[in-house]
Amino acid sequence: MPLEIGLVEAIFRYPVKSMRCEPLEAATLGWHGINGDRRLAFRRMDDGGGFPWLTAGQLPSLILYAPLRREVALGDLPTHVRTPDGQEMPVFREDLAADVGRRYGAPVRMMHLKHGIFDEASISVIASDTVCELSRLAGLAPDVRRFRPNVVVRLQRPVAFQEDAWVGSVLSFGEGDHAPAIAVTMRDVRCAMLNLDPDSATPAPEMLKAVVHTHENTAGIYGAVTRTGRVAIGQSIFLHEAGSKTEPRP
Repeated sequence: MPLEIGLVEAIFRYPVKSMRCEPLEAATLGWHGINGDRRLAFRRMDDGGGFPWLTAGQLPSLILYAPLRREVALGDLPTHVRTPDGQEMPVFREDLAADVGRRYGAPVRMMHLKHGIFDEASISVIASDTVCELSRLAGLAPDVRRFRPNVVVRLQRPVAFQEDAWVGSVLSFGEGDHAPAIAVTMRDVRCAMLNLDPDSATPAPEMLKAVVHTHENTAGIYGAVTRTGRVAIGQSIFLHEAGSKTEPRP
């Protein structure tokens, strides 16, 4: 039997990689993660490697840029971006790329990737209790936005780091044969972006140190979508053991 472990507390997507998150009440979970998530990114034109995307690891102030929808647009893509200075610029206009490139110190170009630009997997999940525990250890106020998840879980049993035990299993959002689901593939290995205050980009090294020293530099999990559908705040979340008769099938 599937085990009810909690409910969906929050949903986020990140229309432009490393820019500010977009909180959602509900979202469509597609084969490539939440629709509209990380579909845009700035390419570093001076980098010919396998991962040329500009992130807040190279430009911390990138997390202060806010994607916006100011016009009727196709799909889930933003139409504009508000810069840290408060200016609103169309997403694909050269002046936005010039503004970011000036701060970075080298040319960049906005790119649209149909299936998204992800570090490890197309969807990330973390429990709010894990965020609270790591924040306590770091001596910082809890802010789930530091962890940049897609789904935040409010656990029925409020104990941090329960996500580790989900690896190899399946999570479904809601009940029934049509509930969207993800296979939990790995623990989420963290980087220095965790240190950046989402509202100021001010670094706080204590956060990553807490994750490294307390939990082997991991917090939360990554997953691969096994069944698409609608995810909404308040939905119950069920854990299905891999190979069980109740495990959701595509």
